[in-house]
Amino acid sequence: MKGNDELTELAERVYHRMIDRTVNDWGMNMGSWDWVPGVGVISILAYAKLVGKQEAIEYLRQWSEDNKHLSDQVNVINSMAPYAIFPELYRVSGDRWYLETAIKIGDWMLTEAPRTREGAFEHTVTENAHFSEQVWADTLFMAVLFLARLAKLTGDSKYAKEAEFQLLIHLRLLQDTQTGVLFHGWNCAEGHHMSSARWTRANAWVVLACPWIAEEIGSLIPIAEEIVERYRQLAAGLRQYQGASGMWSTVLDQPEFYEETSGSAGIAAGWLAGIRMGWLDATYREAVNQTLECVMAQIEPDGTVQGVSGGTPVMPNVSDYDEIPCIPTLYGQGLTLIFLSLVLTDIGGY
Repeated sequence: MKGNDELTELAERVYHRMIDRTVNDWGMNMGSWDWVPGVGVISILAYAKLVGKQEAIEYLRQWSEDNKHLSDQVNVINSMAPYAIFPELYRVSGDRWYLETAIKIGDWMLTEAPRTREGAFEHTVTENAHFSEQVWADTLFMAVLFLARLAKLTGDSKYAKEAEFQLLIHLRLLQDTQTGVLFHGWNCAEGHHMSSARWTRANAWVVLACPWIAEEIGSLIPIAEEIVERYRQLAAGLRQYQGASGMWSTVLDQPEFYEETSGSAGIAAGWLAGIRMGWLDATYREAVNQTLECVMAQIEPDGTVQGVSGGTPVMPNVSDYDEIPCIPTLYGQGLTLIFLSLVLTDIGGY
């Protein structure tokens, strides 16, 4: 197990790589309102709360002030991610704009957001692309996490019930009954998993979002046992696909594909979150430590996380996933930062 000081320094470098440079490229641009900076700010909040980094909270307050004019431009499910920091910013600042905006967005999700025939949130995006009747694993982290946090903030069970429903319907539609892991997407109109890719980062979004969502809503409604059981099946399935290095290929069941850092960090972080919830036993920590060694090796001296696949829609064929180029991204930085932060708070468990 790596020492506290080394991990603290690495987390600091990853965090500052996200906030210290003003860039306009898609992957590392914090000055926009979409899922990529959304994952960035969610991870910075996790870092702030887990390791007690007060300056990171101040950064998030300034970020929201600088970028809130962008939030009204479009409401799509995939751009809900930045709102996930609003409940905490309301708690620390008392600024009612955060609360009122969060409620407005939460109500839009409940009453207006496009849904599939099963009632799952349709995966809508800011780009000029449409995925009619499609359910993507990404949605649980990008949108449902916010809804769960809003539920806890307001104490309103309608948000909690919707978050639980979305979590359950996504697991039912996406989980492979044979392996326990998840497919990237589901086409509700045609009744199939499209390319049937067991994409690693899709699994990372869910294995991390699932215990986080349950933690937020658990005081308001009982969590369905089916969710816990499906989560455990997912966690166990992911363990079977972990490579000898401790990492996962960019598609879980394609070991010849390149190893991918963001998905690997996200899966290990999800295991730690599951341990914290009491859903997983301590035997997962050995597998987490294997991943940690490799993820640390992907962090450059300036804090850049390497080996992160670029933006990835549900691809036409499984082989197409191996063609996605690796680039520095805020979600790569973010999932790595969450992972390091969870390890730092879990050191006593090793």
